[in-house]
Amino acid sequence: MSKIQLLSPRLANQIAAGEVVERPASVIKELLENGLDAGARRVDVEVEAGGVRLMRVRDDGQGMDAGDLPLSLNRHATSKIASLEDLEQVASLGFRGEALASISSVARLRIVSNHGDDSAGHAVEASGRDLQATVTPAAHPRGTTVEVRDLFFNTPARRKFLRTAKTEFRHVEEVVKRQALSRHDVAFSLRHEQRVIHQLDPGPSRAQRERRVAQVCGPAFMEQALYIETDGAELKLWGWVGMPGFSRSQADLQYFFVNGRVIRDRLVAHAIRQAYRDVLYHGRHPAFVLYLELDPARVDVNVHPAKHEVRFRDGRMVHDFIFSSLHRFLAELRAGSGSSGGGALPAMPPAPAAGAQPHLGWGSGRSAAAGAGAYPERPVAAGPGEQVMPEVAEEAVPPLGYALAQLHGIYILAQNQAGLVVVDMHAAHERITYERMKQSQAEGGVRRQPLLIPQSIAVSRREADCAEAQAQTFAELGLGLERTSEEALVLREVPVLLRDADLEQLVRDVLSDLIEYGSSDRIRAHQDELLSTMACHGSVRANRRLSLDEMNALLRDMEATERSGQCNHGRPTWTRLSIGELDKLFLRGR
Repeated sequence: MSKIQLLSPRLANQIAAGEVVERPASVIKELLENGLDAGARRVDVEVEAGGVRLMRVRDDGQGMDAGDLPLSLNRHATSKIASLEDLEQVASLGFRGEALASISSVARLRIVSNHGDDSAGHAVEASGRDLQATVTPAAHPRGTTVEVRDLFFNTPARRKFLRTAKTEFRHVEEVVKRQALSRHDVAFSLRHEQRVIHQLDPGPSRAQRERRVAQVCGPAFMEQALYIETDGAELKLWGWVGMPGFSRSQADLQYFFVNGRVIRDRLVAHAIRQAYRDVLYHGRHPAFVLYLELDPARVDVNVHPAKHEVRFRDGRMVHDFIFSSLHRFLAELRAGSGSSGGGALPAMPPAPAAGAQPHLGWGSGRSAAAGAGAYPERPVAAGPGEQVMPEVAEEAVPPLGYALAQLHGIYILAQNQAGLVVVDMHAAHERITYERMKQSQAEGGVRRQPLLIPQSIAVSRREADCAEAQAQTFAELGLGLERTSEEALVLREVPVLLRDADLEQLVRDVLSDLIEYGSSDRIRAHQDELLSTMACHGSVRANRRLSLDEMNALLRDMEATERSGQCNHGRPTWTRLSIGELDKLFLRGR
């Protein structure tokens, strides 16, 4: 008897199901993708017992005729690709032709579909057995309905790994939400145990898209999100990014789509994390809904059975584009910036001139120009015992308004058009000082110094090859690195700021980043960390009494400084209470 035997079709399908069908949510994902690829403009999902007992997905797409129905249950049967050229530029969500065959091998499957405009459809059934599929007439409007019952009924070992109905439904809901975010032009509905959970209407306009994002991600996200849209190098990035202050304790509000396909990609995650590095509080995660569009030929979607991952033809270009777009966008979020449903930022004063000193200019005459005196005043009558405060025309009031007083030597209280502004003066000045130090560092280039005793570093051949190929990159980072043998490097020069760092580990970390992502931010991150510490010690401390001119000078500097909404450690530097919120606190108008 031969040791090598062909697997039976049933067993082969069940093995494939282990890769494609992990839980009910996996089935829903495959069926939703099929419906969207069929041109559906509406998809309705209904589940019972978290999807274990029943999953029903109905779409109004192209549908299938009587001849296509049995073929759809075969492995590697698909209408979406026909040649290698098609595989190299896949534009559809599904293309492997494994989903229905895998699902039918571990569940009771029934498909009813109609390719025409009348109600004369057909049905086909399969239930995990090696039987010839039988097609029967069945009334159905144009489109397809797929029913999946008793998931894993014939593989009890796998059914034991399923969680509670509540947990499984939560995964199903997440899949529907992702697909709803990927296709704003399609209507989606979700029912669980006969109860409507989501009813999402389609809409092509930006306002309608924002309404859907708010329904899926919550209104709080849209209130703290800004819209971004940028093009470059045949790439386009658009969507909504959460303000740094709207961070999360876990990465549960992060949606990234590549050509309409939701993905989880380490390169993308690294680029986004790198862009938020300087404004996010330690251990927190940003929130975003972002869409990347590029030529399908430049991305390989055939790297994972469940299509969760992709591989970019030019990963470094994609990484740098995402990073630079978000980094530049977040840099413009100065203190006083507002976000209302992703609205545009208000106009800000110009940034400080190059070479400006990292101080507020107190007593130098700058405060008068930057404070209230720079705007036309109008007299305000004072009542008995009241202090006369300068006031200006509404159109001239800057975003952070004008200082009123100092509270406990820590906070500045200011009045703007909306209401009350509260500023943490140390945190704010820390960011201003830090950004000016970074600007000075960038303009002067990376200062290097030679090591008195060059340091030898043993590495792998792959790391040595990378160091040799990226010699120019290391030089730009301030590292004088040479290859001395197949598996050895020697470090001769280092950035002045990092002379006391763990240099060997730093080189290894940079090599690791270059190999995995094609770029590295390690050197800059270490330098910025040192500059941040220096800025913290060089900023105004608590309990220092400030004059109104000094406070106003700080407010104007905040409005002109990049990333000034957060301090160097990611904490907020300011907040505001509108007149409406203050009225609510004191029950005014009731």
